Amino acid sequence: MRNVYLDHQAATPVLPEVFDAMRPYFTEHYGNASSLHQHGLKVRDALKTARRQMADLIHAESEEEIFFTSDGTESANLAIKGVAYANERKGKHLVVAATEHPSVINSVEFLEKQGWTCTRVPVDPEGRLDLAALKAAITPQTVLVAVHHVNHDIGTIQPIREVGIACAERGVPLYVDCEASAGWLPIDVQEFGAALVSFSPHRFYGPKGVGVLYRNKRARIVSILHGGVQEGGRRAGTENIPAIVGSGVAAQIALRELPARQAHVAALQARLWKGLESTIPFIKLNGPRPGPERAPNNLNISTEFIEGEGQLLLCDLSGIAVASGSSCVSKSLKISHVLAAIGLDHALAQGNLILTLGKDNSVEDVDYVVETFSRIVQKLRTMSPMWDEFERGQIDSVIAPRGHGKSFSQHAADISGKAAH
Repeated sequence: MRNVYLDHQAATPVLPEVFDAMRPYFTEHYGNASSLHQHGLKVRDALKTARRQMADLIHAESEEEIFFTSDGTESANLAIKGVAYANERKGKHLVVAATEHPSVINSVEFLEKQGWTCTRVPVDPEGRLDLAALKAAITPQTVLVAVHHVNHDIGTIQPIREVGIACAERGVPLYVDCEASAGWLPIDVQEFGAALVSFSPHRFYGPKGVGVLYRNKRARIVSILHGGVQEGGRRAGTENIPAIVGSGVAAQIALRELPARQAHVAALQARLWKGLESTIPFIKLNGPRPGPERAPNNLNISTEFIEGEGQLLLCDLSGIAVASGSSCVSKSLKISHVLAAIGLDHALAQGNLILTLGKDNSVEDVDYVVETFSRIVQKLRTMSPMWDEFERGQIDSVIAPRGHGKSFSQHAADISGKAAH
């Protein structure tokens, strides 16, 4: 049995070069960056180097625009709440895409309970932002627009440059969540027109426990953690120096290897989807087809008549690691808000898996997944009452309707209605 890891969006292995760079900062250079003695100076130099490496990855003008946090969620909270609080005299209105990451959505909901308002901009069935609706949503009271670069669920690449132009025309800062794109796609904060950008190195072969927030010097922001004066007074708390040093090296390597990584995973992505599509009936790709409008390492699939949890468990038993929904919401019984926003049928949303490729995956891995997952689907369908009802003509397919029987969603609604009476 092969061991195939296809959950690189949740976490990636730390590169040997990254681990080697971190090691001395646990045992030799263990000083605190805020200390005034030589041990502190040594660490401050390493911190400055890591900032420069992060700035280079996203083409920021200066390392002074880079702040380190504990992870992407904290970075998102700081970007949204920090800008909202800093600019509340101007207004208390936010604009976000309907398909943002939970850290963004939940930060917005927190502010809404305190009197802010938010316009959630719709997306099309492949997750593309409605640019006209976004422009119309911006008002004189808008203090921040938040749009992700790549969708964390379905891999859709958003028109960030156009969004940045629209925000600049209205004088509103733009925050871009690059959690799903950093290390896999080119990022240029200047071309984006972004005031703030966040990402996490553990998604591109760096360590966990570090988040990065880019902040243009002109963007007004206040701290949401109160304590010392670390990170320019924007984020209190002793920096995680070993992880930050390792993250800087991971960023440096990612920038160097980016074209090769993109080409490698894009070829595997195309092969994987072609194999799944040709061997498994009633399977759907969510988001754009592999190509320029989709992240090269992401596939989001829905397999009809079976649930995602069963697929995930049998994949795991077969040595294949995949995700069922975002790692931040996968313990919830609710379907992904992203799949709801693109109008995906509820039954298909429940049969959902996310497969994210990495630089060490191979053609042999992909072929093993296609062959094994085909058998898993067959096995689960033989156990599925929905599949049995479909074969007997009682319900119809959503993906490829045969023109007889009700859809599963209609059938489920009828059953619920009868149970209520």
